[in-house]
Amino acid sequence: MITPASRFNLDNTIAVVTGASSGIGCHMATALAESGAKVVVLARREDTLNALCVDVKSTYPHAQIHSVTSDLLAVTDFDALAVELSEPFGAPTCLINAAGVNYREPVDDISVESWNQTLNLNLSVPFFLARALVSGMQNNGSIINIASLQSVRAFANSMPYGASKGGVAQLTRAMAEAWGPQGIRANAIAPGFFPTELTKAVFDNPEKAAANAAQTCLGRNGALDDLTGPMLFLCSAASAYVTGQVLYVDGGFTAR
Repeated sequence: MITPASRFNLDNTIAVVTGASSGIGCHMATALAESGAKVVVLARREDTLNALCVDVKSTYPHAQIHSVTSDLLAVTDFDALAVELSEPFGAPTCLINAAGVNYREPVDDISVESWNQTLNLNLSVPFFLARALVSGMQNNGSIINIASLQSVRAFANSMPYGASKGGVAQLTRAMAEAWGPQGIRANAIAPGFFPTELTKAVFDNPEKAAANAAQTCLGRNGALDDLTGPMLFLCSAASAYVTGQVLYVDGGFTAR
């Protein structure tokens, strides 16, 4: 019998989370493991990933989590990476593209290298990794990209990042169109202001952090746990008819 609660059951979910060594990726990987999913965490910092796995297993004895170390900017064979990601638990059914970078450079300081790195990691890697994994996600797949307020707003000193995140919104719609016939859903979560490594410069400035909070409808910045419900919804059968959407989890920042 299908019940409302069972629609959120993740016991048969095998999830890959990129950028899992910190911030949003780390939080989402932990929440998935806590909720019963088998989780493969991927990032370039091996020690940090191993520490995450130890912490998750000690906190949630039932958790199944495995780490794969890779610098996604250096990957040339995404099919081979997909095979490695499938080894611990089988073919992944869920992919969360949380790896990202924002150098926060003034326009005149942007180099070809920093522009290309930003566009590659934030936009190109999610496509090529997803494409390498979709063959194993038939009829039960969910891809979650990480968009941004800058998918629709322009912020100072973030031109490459904004360009990449605007692209992520369209990439998400294109993924939904391309792979929907195979039973694969693609959606994006666009966080507002959350405390992560990428936003450390903002939260280290109390006045700036307070100003951002004041621009939301709820009058506060986000806590990482505010992302848990939306993420679990998009990973689970509860969102079986939701695809091609960008869900803004921003306290109403974009509503004003």
